[in-house]
Amino acid sequence: MDKPKDLLPQDKMAQVLAEMALNDQANYIDSNANLELGTRFILKKHNIKANQFSSSYRYYVVTKKILKIIEKAQAIIKEKNPEGEEFINKKLKENSSLPPLSR
Repeated sequence: MDKPKDLLPQDKMAQVLAEMALNDQANYIDSNANLELGTRFILKKHNIKANQFSSSYRYYVVTKKILKIIEKAQAIIKEKNPEGEEFINKKLKENSSLPPLSR
């Protein structure tokens, strides 16, 4: 796969994925939460177009760099919320048989 000309840097991708993961948790708090609106807000906040995010994500998956980015995103979440580390570690333990991208 060719590298997209508007590829998001890995650090920015990790930041966006961390924010999206936190946004996704809103659904556990409020089942009526509008996840799409939250995702749009995150992309707009970082001045990223949806197709730019999609092509960057696809590139990082195909080139097998996404795991490193996801690990950075997890570190960002843990830094923002130290209690999140316990939750993340618990979920990783519960789903240890799944591939990293599925957990």
